[in-house]
Amino acid sequence: MRAIKYDPHHWWSHILDVRGGLLRAISARVLATVAWCAAVLLFHQHVQPVALPSTEHSLVGVAIGLLLVFRTNSSYDRFWEGRKLWGGIVNETRNLVRAAGAVVADVELRQRLAAWTAVYPWAVKRVLRGGAGDLGPAVAALPSAEAKAVLGSGNAALAVSRRMAAVVQEAKVKGQVGEVLQAALDANVQQLVDYLGGCERIHKTPLPFAYMVHLRRAVLLYCYTLPFVLVKDFGWAAPGAMFFTAFVFFGIEEIGVEIEDPFGTDDNDLPLDDICAAITTTLDEVEPFLPRED
Repeated sequence: MRAIKYDPHHWWSHILDVRGGLLRAISARVLATVAWCAAVLLFHQHVQPVALPSTEHSLVGVAIGLLLVFRTNSSYDRFWEGRKLWGGIVNETRNLVRAAGAVVADVELRQRLAAWTAVYPWAVKRVLRGGAGDLGPAVAALPSAEAKAVLGSGNAALAVSRRMAAVVQEAKVKGQVGEVLQAALDANVQQLVDYLGGCERIHKTPLPFAYMVHLRRAVLLYCYTLPFVLVKDFGWAAPGAMFFTAFVFFGIEEIGVEIEDPFGTDDNDLPLDDICAAITTTLDEVEPFLPRED
């Protein structure tokens, strides 16, 4: 999934964009409420008046609006927390490879550690997406048997971290680093595992079911009873007013749904493929490990 790039200063350059705008996700729900509103209007005009007073509906609308704001804010907090965790992965992978390059003299060990470190974010992405995805281009620099073992493990990221720690231990055994430096390098690996745990916490803990289902029921009840309030004062403009209201309410709720787990492949999720590719490129510049063309 590629990131959506746009200039927030230019309104009209993206105002009609379909991708990322949630129009496809909510269109069926919105059109269903508009059709229902038209049916209520016809019944009101040709069969029997069914108009309801607007006071109670207005009060309920305010309450639902506040719930939707809380829903969206909670989802955005999760989205931003996920981005901070991935920013930590970016920084910590750089720190690990940089530090190893400064203290490990064996080029083969440095390259192997850099390659496993470059594989790590791809493995994290794989874990967060339910086992989908490969281990990135850096896996070509590693033993194929070990790469297959990682792909077959229950948690690919944890399996990669074990191999990173094993390379650090091998450097100690070969006299490349002492116990203090080994502990420092292993602390970098531990921090990467901590970031994995933070991402898994977000991924595996959705918003409470009771809150989600009650909000959706409230939004549906509000939207499907709103036509009874609109038909008297709006007449044939009621379906238009219904379209606008449903578009806003369903759109806000769908934004919360799309960004509450920001590690998937929705249009507005984090661009993990781009982040992983950027990490691989950066680490290969610090400690080259990818095959070069002659």
